[in-house]
Amino acid sequence: MSFENLGLSQPVLQALEQKNYTVATPIQTQAIPLVLAGRDLLGIAQTGTGKTAAFMLPSIDRLREADKQTPFKSCRMLVLAPTRELAGQIAKSAEDYGGFTGIRVDVVVGGTSVGKDRNKLHRGTDVLVATPGRLLDLVEQKAIRLDGVEILVLDEADQMLDLGFIHALRKLVSLMPKERQTLLFSATMPSSIKDLSKSYLNNPAHVSVAPAATTAERVEQFVTLVSQNEKQALLELMLQKRYPQTEGMERVLIFTRTKHGADRVVKKLVQAGIQADAIHGNKSQPQRERALALFKSGRVKVLVATDIAARGIDVTGVSHVINYELPNVAEQYVHRIGRTARAGADGIALTLCAEDERAYLRDIQKLTGVTLGRLPLPDNFRAFIEDAPIVRPKGNPGQTQNHRQGGGGQKVHAKPIGDRRAPRQDGRQDGRHGERAPAREGDRTAKPAGAGGGQNRRRFGGGKSQGGGFGGGRGGPNRGGGGGGGQRQARG
Repeated sequence: MSFENLGLSQPVLQALEQKNYTVATPIQTQAIPLVLAGRDLLGIAQTGTGKTAAFMLPSIDRLREADKQTPFKSCRMLVLAPTRELAGQIAKSAEDYGGFTGIRVDVVVGGTSVGKDRNKLHRGTDVLVATPGRLLDLVEQKAIRLDGVEILVLDEADQMLDLGFIHALRKLVSLMPKERQTLLFSATMPSSIKDLSKSYLNNPAHVSVAPAATTAERVEQFVTLVSQNEKQALLELMLQKRYPQTEGMERVLIFTRTKHGADRVVKKLVQAGIQADAIHGNKSQPQRERALALFKSGRVKVLVATDIAARGIDVTGVSHVINYELPNVAEQYVHRIGRTARAGADGIALTLCAEDERAYLRDIQKLTGVTLGRLPLPDNFRAFIEDAPIVRPKGNPGQTQNHRQGGGGQKVHAKPIGDRRAPRQDGRQDGRHGERAPAREGDRTAKPAGAGGGQNRRRFGGGKSQGGGFGGGRGGPNRGGGGGGGQRQARG
C-alpha cells in the first residue's frame, strides 16, 4: 500500500519522498493506522521489514498534531533499545522522518559522556532514544524526568523484557504517566515474554505479519558439521571463496558467542591475511562506531561480532552471515541471520556446528520450522589444514612446535606488580598443570618438577630447570612458584 493512503501528514510524506520510500511494507500497512488512532500495540515481524518506520512515522505525526510544549528536563516520546548501535540507528531514522516537522530528537547511550547527556536534556526533547542503563543513571542524577512521556516504545521487546533489562525497565516505567501509549515491537516473542508484556499494554492491538521466530524468506540457510578445533581453518577457506555457497561473498558478518572468542577469530584472520574487525561489549563506543563505519563503507569486508550486533546492525549489502558458534538461545539465530537479505535482497547464512552444539542446532530448527541444508566439508579441506603455515604468537618467537604439543615448558613474560590476572603457568611433562605449592618469598627449597603456584601470583621469574625448558616461577608470600619444566631439581 502507498504511504499516502495510510493517513500520514504531508511533512512526513515529504520526508519519505526524499528517501524514495513510496510503498509501505506489511507491518507498516497494518501498524500505522492503529498507532495513529492512539492504540497500544504489540507488533511482531521479521527483521528487516521496516518495524522502525512502523512506529516512528505515526508517532511523529501524533506529536506534531498534539502541538504540546516540550517538557522541561523530560521527553514526549521515549524509545528504549537494548544496544547502543540499535539506539543510534533508531535516532537517525527519527531525524530523517521528522526532518520537515521541527521535531527534536536526542539519543543517550552508555559509553559516552554523561555530562554531555545532562546538558542536551536540560531543556527537554520531543523524541528520546536511549538504552535503559544510561537512562536510569540520568534519572538517578535528576538530569531527566519521565513524567512528560506520552508515547513509550520498546524496540526488540523480547530482549527488553528479558532478565538483563527487566529490573531497570520496571523502575523507569514506574516513573511514567499511566495514561500513555505503549508500543512493543520485535521479531521474536516467546510465550513467557508475551505474558509479561501484558503488564505494560492497555487493551493492545496485535499485529503479526509472520509467525513468531520466522526467519527471513530470502535467506538460504546451510550448516556444516565440523570439529571445534577445525572451525578456524574452515572459516578461512570460506572467506577465501574456496567453499560452496561463497560465490558473491562481498560483505560478511560473523557471529561468536563470547567477546574473547570474537577477538581471537579476528586475530587469526588477520594473521591469515584477511582484513577483519570486531565489535562487542568490551569495545569502547568510539571503537564500536569506527568498526561499524568501516564495515558500512566497505573498507572492511569482514566484521566479527557477538549477539550485541544482532539487534543493531542495519547494513545494506551483507551477503553472508556466518555462525562461527551457534547461539545458546535459539531466538538469537533469527536475529543473526536477519542481518542479511534486508530490503528485499537475497542472502546466505552458513552455520559451523561442532558435536557439542548439536542440541542448539535442534532447538533452532524446531523454533524456526526450517531444516538447514547440509554442506559437507570440501574435498580440499584436509589438504588445506596440512598446508596451513604455523603462525607463532607475537612476543614469543622462541616457542617451537614441540612446546605447543606439550613438550617443554614455555616462557612466561613478567606481568606488572598487582596484576592478578596471571597467565596459566604450564610447566608440565605429563600434560597436567602443576599443583599449588605454599612457597614463601626467598624460599629456594627444591620442588618436584612440575610443581606450580596458585592463581594469585603477581610476578614470574625465569628460573631454569636443570633438565628441561624454561618455566620456573618466583613465589611470593602465600604464593607458590611457577612449575619448572625439568625432571630434576628446579630452582624457584
